[in-house]
Amino acid sequence: MDIDLDRRALCNRIDRLIEPWRGDAMPGVTVGVVQGGALVAHRHAGMANLELGVPIGAQTCFRIASVSKQFTCAAALLLAERGLLDIDAPVRSLLPDLPAAYEAVTIAHLMHNTSGIRDMLEILRLGGADLGTPVTTADLLAGIRRQRRLNFEPGTRYLYSNSNFLLLGLIVEKLAGAPLAVVLEREIFAPLGMTSTRHVPDPQTPIGNLATGYVVRDGSLVRAAHAFPLGGEGGLVSSVVDLAIWAANARSGLVPSPGVIAALERATPFRNGAANHYARGLRLRSYRGVPTVSHGGLWPGYRAEFLRAPRQDAAVIVIANHGGIDPGEIAHRVLDIVLDRRGAVPAPKPPPRHEVAGLAGRYMDPDTGATLDIEVAEDGTVTFVANGLAAVAEATEDGRLGVPRSGVPITVRGAGPDAVEVERDAGVTGIWRRVPSGATLPADLPGTYVSDEMAARWTIARDGTGMSVCAHGPVVRGPAWPVEPITAEDVRVHIPATVARAWLDVRVQRDAAGAISALIVHGGRVKSVRYAREGAG
Repeated sequence: MDIDLDRRALCNRIDRLIEPWRGDAMPGVTVGVVQGGALVAHRHAGMANLELGVPIGAQTCFRIASVSKQFTCAAALLLAERGLLDIDAPVRSLLPDLPAAYEAVTIAHLMHNTSGIRDMLEILRLGGADLGTPVTTADLLAGIRRQRRLNFEPGTRYLYSNSNFLLLGLIVEKLAGAPLAVVLEREIFAPLGMTSTRHVPDPQTPIGNLATGYVVRDGSLVRAAHAFPLGGEGGLVSSVVDLAIWAANARSGLVPSPGVIAALERATPFRNGAANHYARGLRLRSYRGVPTVSHGGLWPGYRAEFLRAPRQDAAVIVIANHGGIDPGEIAHRVLDIVLDRRGAVPAPKPPPRHEVAGLAGRYMDPDTGATLDIEVAEDGTVTFVANGLAAVAEATEDGRLGVPRSGVPITVRGAGPDAVEVERDAGVTGIWRRVPSGATLPADLPGTYVSDEMAARWTIARDGTGMSVCAHGPVVRGPAWPVEPITAEDVRVHIPATVARAWLDVRVQRDAAGAISALIVHGGRVKSVRYAREGAG
């Protein structure tokens, strides 16, 4: 955006984007645009609190969830710069109570999401807990410590895991000799004058000017339930004004230091040489030929997007207290305003519907039983759904369809009438086959299954419509989860969730006699979990 851009015109265009949430009957969203180090536009729509009739305003604060991760990384990198931390050191050298399976995991792996450590939220989810279930940090750490295997060998793959950043925050606290909240305030927030930003681990702590988070349940808005403590993975409360200060600071890098700011945006390739686009608490992506640096945040009732285009000297910040708003989509539409005036290349046009209609269907990785649903709308919009997480696909420059803004990188092209070629992280590519409809549930599936790593017991039973799972874990006995047949030996377990729908891909494992001996479970961020059948030989 040029310095002489009409700010009123910019504000008008933003207002049109957020018009659906204007008024006093629903929660909403706030949008900021930073140019040349200054907040040149700041617009709002909707209510910060419906009960009290408080609108979203310039000083409204929100939980920004995973946008926090870059700040935790900055604190760790500052300790490294001061000689207090070796980022290539094994995590167990600083947290020796972690299991032996983590022996090869380094601090750098944590920051790049390449550790292979299973996600702590999903560990508890597999035991029946939702984000509204009261748990403690000790519960989260117990789940991390119970694991006897990783999702993959460290440095070989990417998989987003909140466990990485909880552990990183604990390492910062240990070496700094102070709580993470104190370190961040002393080293970043106070020097920059980010007076509305602080680390607040306890979701029950009263916070001034904090917007209430809402979600839609059964067609009506309700207060979002969230009872998990938040550490280095997502504990910050902030505002557009403060995040604009942080975005402007990236130009100079003065706080905490130029070296730290540069290191945040430095990516490390996978062991096979393929590029990893997750730097250190930040995602790197080319959008319309322009390099961008970003991260989203998602927590019950709160969503955020922090998006910078360094070469354009621009940033867009979008934060919402409505679980149905997509800040990433809004942020990119606002960035389009900037790029259109700068003559950036247009985004690749999506293929017409007749070219993609044949992709619609359900596909399976034959090696693991992981599934992918591809949905094609009447207007040609293509949506990928993996483990229940839906993302609208975009055309790539090489003619494929991908979801680069999703936390689950997937790129797809057709590979015949009943197959697609799927590329995941680290350049790993495979042929996934279309799954025909009409499967039935294995008749011998009912029974009890136990996982020591999840500290959970699953009871599968017949119900009025088929079968369901009841998970009894370390903190709660969960509700019944419906089971859907996929193939003769593969099922989906559907989990209602506060933030988004979710499913687990489950493959039946049989012994030499053909009896079910175990279930192998794959979630979005927890892979190859074995639930052994009670009483199996």
